[in-house]
Amino acid sequence: MARPKKHRRVAFNPAISYFKPRGIPMRDLSEVRLTVDEREAIRLADLLGMSHEEAGRHMNVSRATFGRIVQQARKVVADALINGKAINVEGGNYKMVEELGNSCAAIAATDGSSRGERADLKTVRIAMMRIFFDAGVNGG
Repeated sequence: MARPKKHRRVAFNPAISYFKPRGIPMRDLSEVRLTVDEREAIRLADLLGMSHEEAGRHMNVSRATFGRIVQQARKVVADALINGKAINVEGGNYKMVEELGNSCAAIAATDGSSRGERADLKTVRIAMMRIFFDAGVNGG
């Protein structure tokens, strides 16, 4: 029996889910499918510049699995751009989670002195608790 797939965490869900080349009628276009988790992988790796390890933690998958997801996503996007195809973003094995802005990324990038060391998990949790407290999330 195959192992069940883990749901990949996705923290960004824009209202736009379809892209097509300008000036070509839909009836004349081929379409490729980019899954929601593949779009998230591109966002984390290429837009936010996260390492595969860090992005994998955000999506709740291993570094190697994240690498395969982003590789497939880039292949789909390249096919659409090079061959003039529409991109339909839908489906995939994911679970939406609430994103707290770039707070986690900012904490991890700035903690650990000027040498750029990564914050350990405990430090990030403590910093997030401070953010919640300062924001009044705990009833303040």
